[in-house]
Amino acid sequence: MPRYEFGSKEFDQAAYEAGHQAFLETLAAGRPVFYLDEDGLNALLFPDGRKFEIRWMEGKPAGENYEIIHEVTAHAA
Repeated sequence: MPRYEFGSKEFDQAAYEAGHQAFLETLAAGRPVFYLDEDGLNALLFPDGRKFEIRWMEGKPAGENYEIIHEVTAHAA
């Protein structure tokens, strides 16, 4: 495995690629993924492509610590 200087462009790219690969593998395994999308929304993406904006709730147990606000749909340009 190559070694990168922490904070370098190469390190940042390798970290992004590893995270993105894990994101894709999780969806491929049939599991949903929570993430912060390109617009800054807390999102929940299901393997079938449905995407929801969520709100995190403090003090709740894992799996019950979010609520769905609404489904996010693609808008035509």
